[in-house]
Amino acid sequence: MRAIIYRGNGDPEVLQLVDREVPSPGAGEVRVRVAVSGVNPTDWKTRSGATNPLQFDEVTPHLDGAGVIDAVGDGVDRSRVGQRVWLWMATAGRPTGTAAEFTAVPAERAVPLPDAAGFDLGASLGVPALTAHRALTVAEDGPRRLRPGALDGKVVLAAGGAGAVGHAVIQLARWAGATVISTVSGPEKARLATAAGAHHVVNYREGDPAREIRKIAPDGVDIVAEVALGANLALDLAVLRTRGTIATYANDGGKPVELDVRQNMTLNSRFQFMVLYTAGFDVLTGGAEDVAAAVRDGAMPVGEAHGLPLVRFPLDRTAEAHRAVQDGAVGKVLVDVNGD
Repeated sequence: MRAIIYRGNGDPEVLQLVDREVPSPGAGEVRVRVAVSGVNPTDWKTRSGATNPLQFDEVTPHLDGAGVIDAVGDGVDRSRVGQRVWLWMATAGRPTGTAAEFTAVPAERAVPLPDAAGFDLGASLGVPALTAHRALTVAEDGPRRLRPGALDGKVVLAAGGAGAVGHAVIQLARWAGATVISTVSGPEKARLATAAGAHHVVNYREGDPAREIRKIAPDGVDIVAEVALGANLALDLAVLRTRGTIATYANDGGKPVELDVRQNMTLNSRFQFMVLYTAGFDVLTGGAEDVAAAVRDGAMPVGEAHGLPLVRFPLDRTAEAHRAVQDGAVGKVLVDVNGD
């Protein structure tokens, strides 16, 4: 089979297209013929060594993907052969991800994908959708699981609604009944956040964004899903309701974070810092179940018309896909693995 591998940390050029043996699924695993592989910032950061040094002699990257189960290991129901699935955390603790024609993963990390949902959608879930789910389920007085009505009466602020995680926050929050506000940097990203389903969009570079958000939510925002905490903290605190939650999954721009302790004491604010690798098995499997339910309800479409443009590369140009993500490509970067 064709596979992308790297044997050392570095720039995208360390990625190589090679031929490898088709893996056999172990006990409790399924083997998936990958149709589409999704690229996330964590994939290039792991490849570059920015987060951790190389943990295996050889790595096939990418946590997310979608395809069809073609074999199962001991202990897995054989009726799953032929099932269309989306994959999450494929490389967590493992050296082989979805940038290959076949990959083997624990059976619970392969989630059934409805016939009406394409592989592009399946490959766009994983990290963005599970991160969004986590952000929406950490508030002190909020739900731990999502379903229609779970966030009724809540106001959610999706920072950077044109990004992949922001897009998923908008969709999941709206599906669960919240009023969704998104902050964006300009008209084009406002169009994307609106297409994703945001009820209100505020350009944080114009006028008084805190005032605009307070007009929409006079009592304040219940949950902020934050992508750039250092840059946005002052705005977040200006619009956060008492006992509200700021759930931060990144600090884009790298601006240092300084907290006014007294201000946060007065607000009784809650900060939840998040990364999926250490979120816990129950959190991830529960999130995957809820995301799957939202997909079945048709609540998480992707593509330009739905606020998440798709940027595609063939498998032999995976290095270009990584560079596109590093350079901040707007939308979701996908790698086509098995084109048929």
